[in-house]
This record gives sequence, C-alpha cells and structure tokens, in this order.
Amino acid sequence: MQIDGACLCGHVRYEATIDPDTVVICHCTDCQVNSAGAFRYGTMVARENFRLLAGTLKVHVKTAESGARRALSFCPDCGTSIHGADPEDPKVYSLRLGTARQRHQLTPKAQVWHRSAVSWLGRIEELKSFETQPAPRPRR
Repeated sequence: MQIDGACLCGHVRYEATIDPDTVVICHCTDCQVNSAGAFRYGTMVARENFRLLAGTLKVHVKTAESGARRALSFCPDCGTSIHGADPEDPKVYSLRLGTARQRHQLTPKAQVWHRSAVSWLGRIEELKSFETQPAPRPRR
C-alpha cells in the first residue's frame, strides 16, 4: 500500500510502500515515552520503500534496557517522531503511522510488549467522549 505523511509543522514529508497487515501497536515503555502517549502505532518498512520528500531529520540514539541501540528520527522543528532504525545499518525503518495521511485505513493487527500496557487502556470506551474540545471548566 502506498502511503504518505508529514510532521505536525509540515517541514518533514515522506512517502512509503508498506504492508498494511504488519501494522502493530507497541506498548513498550520506550515507545510510551517517545510518543508521549499510551502506545506507539507503526509498521516496519524497508529502507528502499521509504522516501523523504522534504525536510531533514534529527536523530537521537537511544540504548534500550536490552542494550540494543535505536536511532530515533524526528522533525528538528516541531519534534514529531517519524521513525526508528538501527543506528549503524538502517535496512528497515519502524515508521510511526500517526504521521500517515492514511492512518484511518491502517488498522493494527497485533500488540507487542503488552506486559507494559497502561492498565486503563482496556476501559477507554467507558470514558466520557466529546466530538471536539469541550469548553473550559470555570475555575474555583
């Protein structure tokens, strides 16, 4: 499947060819921190199937608890995470699909590192929902 995406500010734009059957949610604590959320949503894409159309990426090399090193790439202007890869020989990118324009078509097929999932995630449907940002509550 051909997809395209961009960072929040539009400095970084890309296109990629992915297999939609490989879309996953990762609950590892590194992905929670890196995404500033409860999980990361992504897929693996071969380097030759990813093309940076605009911008430059900044890279931070992170050493995981296992000792494995990961090059985490993001927009140098707005900080949007784009992908992760091996820092020495990036043959495959772990593409962050929250940046993809087609994200509504990309349903996760599996969850990894589920032992680190936040406990409230299974009850998210019980939360009050608003279609847009609700009006601020008056201060007391």
